Amino acid sequence: AARRVWSDIVGDRYGATVPDSRALRIFAFSAGSSLTAQQPLNNVVRVTLAALSAVLGSAQTLHTASFDEAFATPTADAARLALRTQQVIMAEAGVTGTADPLGGSWAIESLTADIARDVTALLERIDERGGALRCIADGWFVNQLEEGAYLDQLAVERGEREVVGVNVHRADGDELTPETFAADPHSERRQVERLAALRAQRDGAAVTAALDRLRADAADGRNTVPATIDAIRAYATVGEVADTLRAVFGTRDRPAAGTGAGS
Repeated sequence: AARRVWSDIVGDRYGATVPDSRALRIFAFSAGSSLTAQQPLNNVVRVTLAALSAVLGSAQTLHTASFDEAFATPTADAARLALRTQQVIMAEAGVTGTADPLGGSWAIESLTADIARDVTALLERIDERGGALRCIADGWFVNQLEEGAYLDQLAVERGEREVVGVNVHRADGDELTPETFAADPHSERRQVERLAALRAQRDGAAVTAALDRLRADAADGRNTVPATIDAIRAYATVGEVADTLRAVFGTRDRPAAGTGAGS
């Protein structure tokens, strides 16, 4: 559906004629929002289904969430299992040899057409509201996302959408928490020491000059990527680069609640 809509937009709206420019490469990330703290091992199944659906949809690049992400940063074992999930699909499932394994399925083709139609209608609404930047500025995008999340949660709480281990098929022990990731307590100290050493050894004048160029480019509306690269090569820190850009552009405050809401 995404590829169909993309091809139509770049072809009809922008007049693209080169086939490669009308192709869409897709990076898929299994949805962390679908993971649950209850019965966390069920998340292995959820991630597997999400990964398989991405492969069946011909995603070029895939990332799988770890089953314990509902609790904390994944442990090494959980992250390895997420990787193995991809590898089993690639090596054992036999679904990677065809570009569109489900092509021709009446059910899939019908759903694809429905999604493409709904996406096109939504894009038209965005255009009517003044475009994507306007929808960001007035908070309409934020409100749409929040309203969708709220309605989804209501559906779970009312039992209208079943989630195994949450509102159906519960069992004693669901509250148990698996082993969670624990950061090295000395890592912060080591990083502070490395940062101090870097600042002591780098060419301060070069850093200042690079950040001044970045500030000037940002203020004049020029492409800031070359200046950012030069600043990093001079060993300016990420914080210094970000502070330089913030000094020019400021920070974006979230629109007030209710702003931009509506149809």
